[in-house]
Amino acid sequence: MKFSSVKKAALCMAVASLGLAGMPAGAAEPGITDSTIRIGLFSPLSGSGMAYGFDVVNAAKMYYDKVNKEGGIHGRKIELVVEDTRCNANDLVAAVKKLVEQDHVFLLNGGSCSAAVVAAREYVERAKVPFLMLNASGDGALYPPSKYIYGAFSISQYAVGGSMVEFAVQHLKGKKIGYINHDDAYGGWNLTTAEFQAKQHDGVSLSVQSVNPAINDVTAPMLKVRAANPDVLLLTTYARPAALIIKKAHELGWNKPIVLAVTGTADLAQLVENVGGPAALKNFYIQDVVAGLPSDPKMKWVYDMYKEYYPDLAAKPGHPQSYMPYGLPPAMTVVQALKDAGPEPTREKVLAALQHFKLDTGVMASPVEFTPDDHAAQKSAIYLKFDGQHKELISGAFKSAWTYQPKQ
Repeated sequence: MKFSSVKKAALCMAVASLGLAGMPAGAAEPGITDSTIRIGLFSPLSGSGMAYGFDVVNAAKMYYDKVNKEGGIHGRKIELVVEDTRCNANDLVAAVKKLVEQDHVFLLNGGSCSAAVVAAREYVERAKVPFLMLNASGDGALYPPSKYIYGAFSISQYAVGGSMVEFAVQHLKGKKIGYINHDDAYGGWNLTTAEFQAKQHDGVSLSVQSVNPAINDVTAPMLKVRAANPDVLLLTTYARPAALIIKKAHELGWNKPIVLAVTGTADLAQLVENVGGPAALKNFYIQDVVAGLPSDPKMKWVYDMYKEYYPDLAAKPGHPQSYMPYGLPPAMTVVQALKDAGPEPTREKVLAALQHFKLDTGVMASPVEFTPDDHAAQKSAIYLKFDGQHKELISGAFKSAWTYQPKQ
């Protein structure tokens, strides 16, 4: 019996359909095999931004390894492909493209620098790949919410300003609050919620100075702050401008409280050196987003795990780096979402699991929580009094009240 070309084509299509019907649901998904789930992990591992990501990646790696040793996820082991993004937008986008197009990862877990992460939004949405950040705030990629992107596991940059104002009002009893931020989108995000938070309290006002992230001389903005005579000064800048401001404040005889956002405290020892010593930190507070100090018993398991996995590194000065614990909650979220997606995971199932998600990691100041309208994981922060040598935990967590409102 002879077949026409049309009949042959129809037969081939039928056979192919039967073959696909017999395949596991996850088999057609990139990065999934019967025994593995491939994840793209990336962050700055070198360069000037290394402190933001090096030990964060180490923390994520050790958690994924722990899961593998415990049997994996529904019998599949996690396979990592790691890339260095150097805190640079071009490098991060290139890394993401490589991970998706060449390494064929199932999902992305990475990013420690917000501006770099935001640059990847367009590609991620076009590629339709789930992207869970590491410790980047990434507000520009989170608002308005994208189906594929989740982040702010450390804290949303929007929430940074609101939480700081709440701390200044509730703990420091400030009414007139000095506020220095960056004159870019990053600074605008935290200022939006700082202003919102101030309006929640009668008689509270902000006196704002916005500075360029590359500023070299902070004399002018600090003289304006001093002239405004606020009760407390909040700094939401990066580490270098923050050190210049704190040093200048000390030179000008400033003795009122200064509170520094978590984004300016990657290396406390370096901060002390950059401000000229502990004398500049006599009335100084630091925002943090973990559940407690490294000495806190509830954080012991985190640091014990780090010492177990990286004994040589842990023995070196400066390790683990301040941001190390931040790598755990995103990895824990990835694992839980994969578990929730079931034994035959697809990208769509993982994304559906993340739409209504809450997980108390025990690591951060508040649980990871996502809704369909908000993909920023954390809104609360803790605060430490720091004198250049010793840290004292202030009781309680301080939450930002701002919530994203979709445009009608």
